[in-house]
Amino acid sequence: MSFLRYLMFLSLIVWIGGLIFFAFVLAPTVFNIPEVLPDTHLAANVVGRALSKLHWIGLISGLVFLVSSLVDAYISAGTVDAFAARNVLVCLMLTLTLISQFGMVPRMEALRVSRGAMSSAPADNPARIQFDALHVWSTRLESAVLLLGLVIVYLVAARS
Repeated sequence: MSFLRYLMFLSLIVWIGGLIFFAFVLAPTVFNIPEVLPDTHLAANVVGRALSKLHWIGLISGLVFLVSSLVDAYISAGTVDAFAARNVLVCLMLTLTLISQFGMVPRMEALRVSRGAMSSAPADNPARIQFDALHVWSTRLESAVLLLGLVIVYLVAARS
């Protein structure tokens, strides 16, 4: 059914597009252009809030994709096909996004609130080391979600 495929593509476009915008436009702009936000603490506040909103967009988009995919499979093949590669990968994307939203982001935010601007802390400061490690893992999670999303786009496009 073309409307369900439309919803599947739209949800992926919104989610992946948001990830690309966040990684290649928003974060570099607020951190690397002093005229935008001259203070890295302010930039971190903007990025943190934007990341949280991006996660919610991703969670909603993932659920829209999953429901549309399952209904589309049922209508076209008479079976739900819950373990189709595209559905398993979207569930993995959702899981990684949940880990980031409810595991990584709150821990990073708590460190920033308790310690202030991390960029001004010495590199050997335990809080800074912990924050930097969380940031590395957060970036890895977001990168994995983006790559999985691109694979799903291919799988859905190849099926059409």
